[in-house]
Amino acid sequence: MHKEHVYIGIGSNLGDPVQHVEDAFIALGLLEGTRVLTCSSLYSSKPMGPQDQPDYINAVSLIETTLAPDKLLSALQRTEHDFGRERKGQRWGARTLDLDILLYGSQTISTPDLTVPHIGMSEREFVLVPLFEIAQTMVMPDGKPISHWVAKCSLDGLKRLRASI
Repeated sequence: MHKEHVYIGIGSNLGDPVQHVEDAFIALGLLEGTRVLTCSSLYSSKPMGPQDQPDYINAVSLIETTLAPDKLLSALQRTEHDFGRERKGQRWGARTLDLDILLYGSQTISTPDLTVPHIGMSEREFVLVPLFEIAQTMVMPDGKPISHWVAKCSLDGLKRLRASI
């Protein structure tokens, strides 16, 4: 079967978010046809959207998977549910676990359920900095090196907590 390298953005700000993110690294490796290749450090960041919620813990993981994009999305959503995430329709609201497909190989995907590269990825320091940590030579889908985007983003409120497990 064909294996694809996929970058997953991970975030949590409810319950024990550090533990949720670390457990998510393990859960990713338990998905069918998937193994975790590397994980970034954990970072604390201010929430996007409503500010009356706790800070987030964020990280990025690189996985290798045989799952097609739609199957991977379904598996990630099941994992979020297993961690107690409730989808209430509030955009950028608090959550126990958020798993986003940032990049799926070199594919561009646009379906009602999935957009890859992930929308807004190049403007979000809590995605760019952990992604840069594990893929410093990456060229982003727009043809610019990831270092270009990291240099442009505000690092205000982003703190590296520690290396991943």
